[in-house]
Amino acid sequence: MTDDYLHRQDVTTRWNDNDQYGHLNNVVHHSIMDTVVNRWMIENGCLDPHEGDTVGLVIEVHCEYRAQAGFPDVVSVGLRVGELGTTSVRFEVGMYRGDGELFFTGHFVQAFIDRASEETVPIEGERRAALEGLLRPR
Repeated sequence: MTDDYLHRQDVTTRWNDNDQYGHLNNVVHHSIMDTVVNRWMIENGCLDPHEGDTVGLVIEVHCEYRAQAGFPDVVSVGLRVGELGTTSVRFEVGMYRGDGELFFTGHFVQAFIDRASEETVPIEGERRAALEGLLRPR
């Protein structure tokens, strides 16, 4: 695994994650990516999905499938911030099988939105500091 993913989280695949071809269905990759990002944001004070004034909404998704994976793989997910803007952030993800092979890379851009007005809000304060700590080394 490369050292430029600053956060790692393991995700266990489930029996029903496989498609009829015997590998992870493409929607599972997106679900894993979304889960890892949101868990990191909640644990690092960037998001309170139930009581917070702001929410993070995905506005762009990109993915590249490099190899196959499937149940019962445990997926090691690397996470970093590729770009940090005024109101949005691009999270970048790499997924590795148990044998260490990178099988998926992807990113999604998430904008922060005021829950009541549905307008974008600036990324500042503790949220910005936490996201800066996850910025990809240049």
